[in-house]
Amino acid sequence: MKIIVCMKQVPASTKVDIDPETGNLKRAGQSARTNPYDLYALECALRIREQIGGTVTVITMGPAQAEEMIRDAYSMGADEGIILCDRKFAGSDVLATSYTLSQGIKLLGGADLIICGRQTTDGDTAQIGPAVAEHLHLPHCAWVSAIEEVDEKQITLRQDFGSVTQVSRMNYPCLVTVDKDICVPRLPSYRLLCRTKDKKVRFVTFEDLPKKDLSRYGAIGSPTSVERVFAPELAATNVYVEGTPEEKAVKVIQMLQDRKYI
Repeated sequence: MKIIVCMKQVPASTKVDIDPETGNLKRAGQSARTNPYDLYALECALRIREQIGGTVTVITMGPAQAEEMIRDAYSMGADEGIILCDRKFAGSDVLATSYTLSQGIKLLGGADLIICGRQTTDGDTAQIGPAVAEHLHLPHCAWVSAIEEVDEKQITLRQDFGSVTQVSRMNYPCLVTVDKDICVPRLPSYRLLCRTKDKKVRFVTFEDLPKKDLSRYGAIGSPTSVERVFAPELAATNVYVEGTPEEKAVKVIQMLQDRKYI
């Protein structure tokens, strides 16, 4: 079983700088962390490997500093790490990012199972996983809340859509995006950290990819663009209510009604 997990490094803080001309986040010099949703994806991959065998490869698109995230994945048990790193990939929207990732996966010879987190905390589109599947012409299931059964030929998944629950069975190769709370990600292992401190992280550039049509990558290959990005103004103020508990309750209810919250 060959499993590939798509992961991303995201800003560790909500206070980030924005390029006023491009509308893109300024990631250079910013503290970063692994996208939380991707930790669930990695944990699912590791559990499947423990159950039926195989390998787990982590792939990401980003700057060289993403190596830190790959090494964290090594310390959790990943077998291999790939970083798609090239200035030509800068400014990618969902379409260009998913296409670049699909080309990276093709470079690796494809996979039996591709697992992604539901979304990223810096983009929140929840579209990358399904878009990668479409580029690779693979069946896929999104918003997976549980892996019911897995064997060497197929995987059975449960998807929760509010009032509707769907159980799907897919043959390999396929792609799934997992929701948070599908499992509890394991902590990094100090033993694995020591064992993998010199483990190679593979860097892949534009020239390494199977298809080199520049119109499909980066800002050039992105049909959508950010018109304007701004930080919301903090307008919250504290309101103190005096009186007995009964009087306070009446005053709070009245304030909520005046503001049309209730």
